[in-house]
Amino acid sequence: MALSNNIYFITAVAVIGGALFGFDIASMSAILGTNQYKCYFNDGPDGPSLNGSPTCSGLTSLRQGGVTAAMPAGSWLGALISGFVTDRIGRKKAIMIGCVIWVIGSVLSCAAQDVAMLIVGRIVNGLSVGIESAQVPVYVSELARPSMRGRVVGSQQWAITWGILIMFYVSYGCSFIGGDPAVATNPAAFRVPWALQMLPAIGLFLGMIPLPESPRWLARKDRWEECLDVLARVHGRGDAHSPFVQTELAEIREMVELEARNQHITYLDLFAPRMLNRTLIGLFTQIWSQLTGMNVMMYYITYVFGMAGYKGNANLLASSIQYIINVLMTIPALLWIDRWGRRTVMLVGAALMGVWMYANAGIMASYGVVVPGGINGTPEESMALHGSAAKALIACTYLFVASYAPTWGPASWIYPPELFPLHLRGKGVALATSGNWAFNTALGLFTPTSFENIRWKTYIVFGVFCTAMFVHVFFVFPETAGKTLEETEAMFEDPHGIPYLGTPAWKTRVEFHKIAAVERGEIISEKLAGAKSVRAEEEGAGAHDAGSHKGSSENHHAETV
Repeated sequence: MALSNNIYFITAVAVIGGALFGFDIASMSAILGTNQYKCYFNDGPDGPSLNGSPTCSGLTSLRQGGVTAAMPAGSWLGALISGFVTDRIGRKKAIMIGCVIWVIGSVLSCAAQDVAMLIVGRIVNGLSVGIESAQVPVYVSELARPSMRGRVVGSQQWAITWGILIMFYVSYGCSFIGGDPAVATNPAAFRVPWALQMLPAIGLFLGMIPLPESPRWLARKDRWEECLDVLARVHGRGDAHSPFVQTELAEIREMVELEARNQHITYLDLFAPRMLNRTLIGLFTQIWSQLTGMNVMMYYITYVFGMAGYKGNANLLASSIQYIINVLMTIPALLWIDRWGRRTVMLVGAALMGVWMYANAGIMASYGVVVPGGINGTPEESMALHGSAAKALIACTYLFVASYAPTWGPASWIYPPELFPLHLRGKGVALATSGNWAFNTALGLFTPTSFENIRWKTYIVFGVFCTAMFVHVFFVFPETAGKTLEETEAMFEDPHGIPYLGTPAWKTRVEFHKIAAVERGEIISEKLAGAKSVRAEEEGAGAHDAGSHKGSSENHHAETV
């Protein structure tokens, strides 16, 4: 079978779009503490000379927050735009457009002459990341078998962690351009990594060319022959008559027929009474993933380790350890999240992250010493810790990352595409992802001044968020693992459940073994019989109007549930 028809190869190419976000996080995290960056973008007076070279204070907390927040601000807009783009031209082309935008943004950032130009470049980069982060999960989820959907969609998070790790070490190596990062002033130290981050986007653009379009998008556009061809190549090894391919095609056809009346979709449709619950769940999945504080740890980890006494190269190397933890601890989720389920990992992750956030707050409040003006003139490093307290702070930080990586990291990307019906999936995931970037923007802007002004209480804020998300998930978020995208729709429309909510969240269960049996062909015959019955009735009646479609769909649903 050609590589372009292998779901793992398709995923490996597509999730490079997620890696772009990781590149941005690491390139900023590794660079913002270097003297080259601080001296080129400097709001304050030069500091004392070291080894005959000046040191610089860099940007103020608010201005640095603005530079960091520029990218997620652009991503918020990009995610919203992607909903229109993907519905009109397809998932595949939307991802490719994002690649072109990323290259333009990287050129602007690399060539930045001042803070204003840097912010513009990062906003353009953000437009790309917004498109990719919203549509890559949709694209992969619509191509994957249900039993592996969590694994392949969760690969987006793994790609993000790899992007962070790779770009961090690239930026770390480039920080030595011109000499010691503590005193060097050559701007090539940050221009080179910002230029190199264009290469993955170019590779993604070229890699997407031979890949198939989403079969569900093709079905919505009434391109049924192409839809069947893609299903046969990806799920049936080229056999269009494969039982699973025929079953999946029947389910897609049923859903498309039920939604045939929804030709003009807007974001307002996501707030209709029967959709509002799903929209809020998807939106809060992404919002909570930010309010865990994880990306704060990613962007500003050098401040945390600076307060723990690490400086210069030691700080950067200590920071890189958490990026390695992030990569390694995401692997268990890729292997088992379809068996564990979405609810379980989100509940466990929220509980553990809350513990580490409260622990960090307690350590800093009890053992931290306030440093007026910040350590070495860095106002964000507003407290100093030494000895065992500093080691405990670092340990809790590492444990926090190890708790996020296999839980909310992948789950926040896997869950939203599973919530929405076909005709709203593109815009629904786009809106949910826009929530991620809106709060990412706010936190990027808030965190530097937070470390400067409320110090250890910053950790209390995130600890409370983790507690709140645990309660929210337990009572509201249903289990979607082990269900087809069409079966998830039925769960939310359960007539015996809570009105407008469907089956109560705490009563839902993982159905991995059931869906695995369906894919093996053990319980497919009943579905196929139902689909054939529907087609026979339609052909016999010769009816193609909306009423006959509705009746056939309801009959098929009754036979296959």
